[in-house]
Amino acid sequence: MTTNLRAAYAEKYGLTDDMLKDAEGWTEVDGDLGDLSEERIRGILDMRFSAIAVDTPRSELWHTPESIDVIADIPYLPDGGYDKETGQCRGHLLDLYLPHDTVLRGGKSLPVYIDIHGGGFTYGYKELNRNFNVHLADMGFAVFSLNYRPAPQTDLKGQLADIEAGLRWIRAHLDDYPINPNGVFLTGDSAGGALTLLTLAIENNAEAAAAFGIDEPSGIAFAGAAPVCGAYSSASLETMGSKLTIGYDPNRRIGLERMLGVEFFEGLEAADPKFLTAEGLAFNVDLPPLFIVTCGDDFLEADNLALAAALSRKGADFELFDPKPCRHETLGHVFVIGMPWLRESVECFERLRAFSYSRC
Repeated sequence: MTTNLRAAYAEKYGLTDDMLKDAEGWTEVDGDLGDLSEERIRGILDMRFSAIAVDTPRSELWHTPESIDVIADIPYLPDGGYDKETGQCRGHLLDLYLPHDTVLRGGKSLPVYIDIHGGGFTYGYKELNRNFNVHLADMGFAVFSLNYRPAPQTDLKGQLADIEAGLRWIRAHLDDYPINPNGVFLTGDSAGGALTLLTLAIENNAEAAAAFGIDEPSGIAFAGAAPVCGAYSSASLETMGSKLTIGYDPNRRIGLERMLGVEFFEGLEAADPKFLTAEGLAFNVDLPPLFIVTCGDDFLEADNLALAAALSRKGADFELFDPKPCRHETLGHVFVIGMPWLRESVECFERLRAFSYSRC
């Protein structure tokens, strides 16, 4: 069944076998869908293949600046690796990108970002964001890029557990690299933006940690975070009830359940809705300073404006970068991740650097 559906969705999005083979360099394609229902396979393939169709032409421009050193595929859990037959898990690997000049200079002065890639909780691995991350590193940061298991390999609680395991590894090894331990920041885009804020909730609120099943947060004292085009409407309509807010879109949760199954949100009764909306996170968690990125034609702009508004009401420290596309041009969702060469992306990098360097 998976083979036939693969062919159907490849035809729908104009993808060749070579394109799908290349995409395996940055995402699962269909190798983890064998035991799912046809409805679930269709939903995930549609999401993955539509994203591959967007990222394939962009991938031709991906490159690593000569000034950046790459340490790739570090296992943050013992089973991290690519050999599925021996039980290894690609989702338990991370990369580190370092400006070579910093390596030569030594010391412990370099601020660091930890990146959580997006992809609707089911698409992508760390390689999807490598081009963004190496250019972020080129702005004067160390950058750790985390894998986590995509759905359907695990659920939301499992993804957060993976991220926390990665953070614990990073905290234990910060001293191995020329990194400022007091200048650690978190970033993530789209679904990764959601995971970023949920991780900050876990790290800064014991009730949130318990609600998401995390017994041992990393304990990293984040100096700030930069969520990019984050998806923050994850609460269920049933729990929201009469508490609907202007920043909450019930269709986001409904769409995710149709694609990933209701089981993706299992075991989150204690978190829903308190920690599953932008307003809930802002009001219930003392978040570190945030640099919020969205744009005028981001389909999740309202989620991000709701987060900014809630933080403003609270008097919290944040900056909002929300450029509007020029006439006859498009920016779109996660523009700075997918197209870091745009002038708006260059401005975003510059403002992100200023934000980060002023807070550590």
